[in-house]
Amino acid sequence: MTALANNIIKAEGDLRNMRFLYGTANPAKLDSMRRMLMGLGLEIIGLNDIKKTIGEVDESGNNPLENARLKALAYYRATNIPVFSCDSGLYIEGIESEKQPGVHVRRVKGRVLTDEEMIAYYTEVAEYLGGYAKAKYKNAICLVMSDHEIYQYDGEDISSESFLLAAKPHVNRTAGFPLDSISIEIESGKYYMDLEASDGYKSKYDIGQGFRDFFLRVLKEREAAAALQE
Repeated sequence: MTALANNIIKAEGDLRNMRFLYGTANPAKLDSMRRMLMGLGLEIIGLNDIKKTIGEVDESGNNPLENARLKALAYYRATNIPVFSCDSGLYIEGIESEKQPGVHVRRVKGRVLTDEEMIAYYTEVAEYLGGYAKAKYKNAICLVMSDHEIYQYDGEDISSESFLLAAKPHVNRTAGFPLDSISIEIESGKYYMDLEASDGYKSKYDIGQGFRDFFLRVLKEREAAAALQE
């Protein structure tokens, strides 16, 4: 984790019972993050919960970590409350580096795709690669407590396992997560939408412990910084 600990002007240590803005207007992503951080004593709100209009933010970064930081800083400066933002990049084996979706998973040829358009586009990619395409999500998070206290991370424990994108979509859909409908677990060969936690599989989104550990590391670092300031 990269942390600007030497620039922390004031750190109270404990994050519990604090309110954090998660920089997303996607209800599915907000619910997912709340479940992952359940039990840590953090209150997580989303962009739809604040009474403030925030224009489109810069997402011109070259990778998930750059975008997470750009978004978190923009939301913090607009709201002046602690903010964290996440970003993901999709990387597909067999695709040239310059053609990788990366952080532009939804944007193709300058246009933002709808859920169904995403399904149609990536099934075509899978078909081009022989019916299945091996892929992985690389994720990043940036937490901004102030202009002088910023934490960011993009380790493997918050990235997905490898999975397959299929040319044939599942009949079901998950709003906000369109690629769920064409994602298959490699070990079982089943669509993730057909698997249950009781099956003992590690979902490609089963990265909750990594995000929990990130916040616990931030807590420990803030406690150490606060002790030095006493």
